[in-house]
Amino acid sequence: MLATVARNSQAIREESAAMKPFGELDDPRRRVLIQALTVGLFSSAGDAVAQIFGSAPGKLPAGQSFHRVSGRVLVNNREATLQTPVKVGDTLETASNAEAVFVVAEDAFVLRGASRMVIETPPPQSGLASSLRLVTGKLLSVFGRGRPTRIATATATVGIRGTGVYTESDPEQTYFCTCYGVADIAASNDPQSRETVAASHHDRPLYILAKEASGKSIRRAPFINHTDQELMLIETLVGRTPPFVFPLDDYSAPRRDY
Repeated sequence: MLATVARNSQAIREESAAMKPFGELDDPRRRVLIQALTVGLFSSAGDAVAQIFGSAPGKLPAGQSFHRVSGRVLVNNREATLQTPVKVGDTLETASNAEAVFVVAEDAFVLRGASRMVIETPPPQSGLASSLRLVTGKLLSVFGRGRPTRIATATATVGIRGTGVYTESDPEQTYFCTCYGVADIAASNDPQSRETVAASHHDRPLYILAKEASGKSIRRAPFINHTDQELMLIETLVGRTPPFVFPLDDYSAPRRDY
């Protein structure tokens, strides 16, 4: 079965040479996962994929948080396993070569290497279902529909609802892509820099910068470092699908002029 997956993966690479390069998605197992998701191999090769990833993607059982732990992942300063629960109030950290794929309630995430995030308790009377702080690093997220959420970074605060988003954070700037849904984006230190993005397919990625003139802290950005197939994976973990479907031979990047 593994040999069959390998042959199929080689065929996919040959047929999809025009696809956007994976960029920083350099984990060979993740490449196989993305390829398998693209052509629906989980329906016919679930056992083989499970050998590679620990389990075939599907809605996680009640009470289970992690789908995948690769490398050193900490939850509240303790090394995580597939049995570790993740809940509101927890802090997650990944080593430089690590990655965590996990679920909290109706939300699902891919936390990449060298990242630190805090799942905060929403302020009273805020109406928020969840509140996240990405202190540093890279995070792909999908959220349940109709559940207001806030993401905070060093340079930005974003209000979202029923959205898929990708975020990169460091002290000087935030990269934020509204993969689908609506996001209200504000620069933390510049009240004049605000923008609402309504996206159906990565329509307007943005940089939110720390040291710009008033009203100029938000700038257009390219589409980088995340894929539709990864969004498919984490939506699957919470029993949903993304709001877009694309054929393998037609997908080369978001269909917008950046």
